[in-house]
Amino acid sequence: MLSASDIVIVGGGLAGLTSAIHLSRSGLRVTLIEKHQFPKHKVCGEYISNEVLPYLQWLGADPAVLHPAALTRVEVSAVNGQVLSSPLPLGGFGVSRYTLDYFLMTKAATAGVTCLTDTVTDIFYEDEQFSVHTGNHGVLTSRIVLGAYGKRAALDQRLAREFARNRSPWLAVKGHYEGAFPEGLVALHNFHGGYCGVSRIEDNKLNICYLVNYETFRRYKNIETYQEEVLYQNVHLKRIFENSRLLFEAPLTISQVSFEEKTKVTDHILMMGDAAGLIHPLCGNGMAMAVHSGKIAAEGVLRFFNADGYTRAQLENDYIKAWNRQFRTRMQAGRLLAGLFLKDRLSALLVQGLAAVPGVLPMIIRQTHGKPINV
Repeated sequence: MLSASDIVIVGGGLAGLTSAIHLSRSGLRVTLIEKHQFPKHKVCGEYISNEVLPYLQWLGADPAVLHPAALTRVEVSAVNGQVLSSPLPLGGFGVSRYTLDYFLMTKAATAGVTCLTDTVTDIFYEDEQFSVHTGNHGVLTSRIVLGAYGKRAALDQRLAREFARNRSPWLAVKGHYEGAFPEGLVALHNFHGGYCGVSRIEDNKLNICYLVNYETFRRYKNIETYQEEVLYQNVHLKRIFENSRLLFEAPLTISQVSFEEKTKVTDHILMMGDAAGLIHPLCGNGMAMAVHSGKIAAEGVLRFFNADGYTRAQLENDYIKAWNRQFRTRMQAGRLLAGLFLKDRLSALLVQGLAAVPGVLPMIIRQTHGKPINV
């Protein structure tokens, strides 16, 4: 058994790493457990809103050193190719999870975080203490556990989380490509049964990531055939794929992507990032939400350790309230927009209508984004 920590964080994605840096810099003993070795590619849109830049800079983790792509405009198209474009409020940047997660992991280690590569098999809470069972490091004990292990994991089943009992119809596919694409643009192109995000990341590479209903996908032999038969019906996607070269041996995929409501606190574990709730990629801001949720959790935990009389019940209640205050509206907007754009005829009418009133699209985008974080 390792020596006890103040906090154990399960998962080394954006929420887990940023909260780890925040808490360790504040003097707490933090152990972070990630099942995969860094660096690693992940299925992700790899666009992040500038709303979290002040916080990342405050953490001493300014992503500017990674030379991300600056993103300033957004373009949305319906299945029939009708297109709508707008400036991107606040702007953002494109950087791969391969690069950003590894960068934050090195910052966490420098800040004093104990980083373990291991699998968490179970978590128990009793008498104000957690016991975190791992595959290779025995049992770790701590006063606080933060869950940041992503969209779906075996641990969700162990914790009997409601959403994990249901099968999800969504499959996500992602690849890095080399090819021509306008600078500064985030493109969201609809196709029958899903939608696809395209934008630049570091080193002038393209990230192409799409979400598809598995029922429409399973009819085809492989990803390449599916793309040619379905995605190519949108002329913009056809042009992008035909003029790009895949840099991976094969695209990455992840299934059972769930957009159901998730509990923010489960068995006294504060859930962060995708473990707390996943916004539809059509809204393109899950990375910023993960970072921001890490900040909210870290601030609550610091109050729990430092404020006399501040109870665990208050911490959990305040965390749920803060999470909902920051993210509930944008989650609802994401579900609404996804529902509209996944209907072919309706999405075409929507794009046509929005084109007639240019100021509406930036207003809609603001509903799925937050304001710059104050630090």
